[in-house]
Amino acid sequence: MNKDLAYYMALHYSILLTQADDGSWFAEIPDLPGCMSFGETQQEALDMIEDAKLTWISGSLEAGDLIPEPKKATV
Repeated sequence: MNKDLAYYMALHYSILLTQADDGSWFAEIPDLPGCMSFGETQQEALDMIEDAKLTWISGSLEAGDLIPEPKKATV
C-alpha cells in the first residue's frame, strides 16, 4: 500500500490543546514530534494545527522520513 499525503491526513491524530497564561492557545500533535501551533482562540489553534500537520507530513514525505501513525488509545 502506498501511503501518501491523503492517507496520513485522514488519520485521527490526538491533539493536545492548552491555554497559555496570556489567554492564547497552544496545540500540538504528540505523535508527530515538533508539530505544533498557536492561536488566539481554541478554534484558531485547531485550524492552525491542521495546517501544521499538513506541512509536517508533506515535508516528511518529501524527505523520505518515517511518519508515525497515531497511537491506539487504550481503555
